[in-house]
Amino acid sequence: AYTLGVKQLIVAINKMDTTKWSEDRFNEIIKETSNFIKKVGYNPKSVPFVPISGFNGDNMIDVSTNAPWYKGWEKETKAGKASGKTLLEAIDSIDPPTRPTDKPLRLPLQDVYKISGIGTVPVGRVETGIIKAGMVVTFA
Repeated sequence: AYTLGVKQLIVAINKMDTTKWSEDRFNEIIKETSNFIKKVGYNPKSVPFVPISGFNGDNMIDVSTNAPWYKGWEKETKAGKASGKTLLEAIDSIDPPTRPTDKPLRLPLQDVYKISGIGTVPVGRVETGIIKAGMVVTFA
């Protein structure tokens, strides 16, 4: 993931209900996973580790009462420190990517639709630059 440009990561440790929310098992998984993500280029201090139970919905949106030992996650990034307890808070703490808006418009096309009554509609994602309603652009 890191080599593909994914610079931010969240580790959600699922199925904590099967281990009866064992703190020892949670810490063991953190230790093993930290070693792995360090090898592939991530700093474990910038990665929140969140224990969850997807089946029961524990600690995903609301704080779980099944893990009184869990004090929450903390991460340090260039933008500063962030902390929380739930998976939703970890997702909300992700820094939005910065797009180079000062460069020329580059919009790789993914598809082109021909819609009757509207015309030809190109579909893509703006990689650099800015596109606004009413702009006249030429696709080459």
